[in-house]
Amino acid sequence: MRVLIVEDDPILADGLAVGLGLSGFTADAVGTLADARAALGTDDFAGLVLDIMLPDGSGLTLLRELRASGSRLPILLLTARDRVADRVEGLDAGADDYLGKPFDLDELAARLRAMLRRQDGRAAAQISWNGLVLDPSTFAGRHDGRDLRFSRREVALLQALLEHPGRILSKSSLEERLYGWQEEVESNTIEVHIHNLRAKLGRGFIQTVRGAGYRLAAG
Repeated sequence: MRVLIVEDDPILADGLAVGLGLSGFTADAVGTLADARAALGTDDFAGLVLDIMLPDGSGLTLLRELRASGSRLPILLLTARDRVADRVEGLDAGADDYLGKPFDLDELAARLRAMLRRQDGRAAAQISWNGLVLDPSTFAGRHDGRDLRFSRREVALLQALLEHPGRILSKSSLEERLYGWQEEVESNTIEVHIHNLRAKLGRGFIQTVRGAGYRLAAG
């Protein structure tokens, strides 16, 4: 899952990006509303972690803009303004969740996973398909009676495919999902991850559609 962090404290922003990366997210960070608008206009994010007090205005302004435009992007407000009135204002403005500073990084990751599950219409943490039961929070799964462990990249790729069973996802769209702005992507990276997943799940679990991309085999 690729998320955008809007936080003007560079140390905190870097810590969030690294910490969320360890929890399986691909996280990019910006420090202003202007940069956030530019990022959201050019890249596809699954969720937004948004500070309220930013150098060029309030994060609530961006929140209201997104909701007024019809955006359903899951948004978590992360701010030192943690009075009840502040939380009510943020939630009523359209935020999906609200977490005050200081916070626990594991809780933030869990809240993000819960938000994104709701966006996908799922209540359970686990995702099931064609004999696979995947728990993205633990990088673990079970397939045809065997317990499996996955890398965070493998989980991200599997999730992308599981969200759209039967749909062909291009190599470039998968690269955008798995890698942030500062990460170098080698030309055969996706092929390597697909190869490793097939070794664990069987060659027929993920199909290659020549010239188009990849999709899950019919369940």
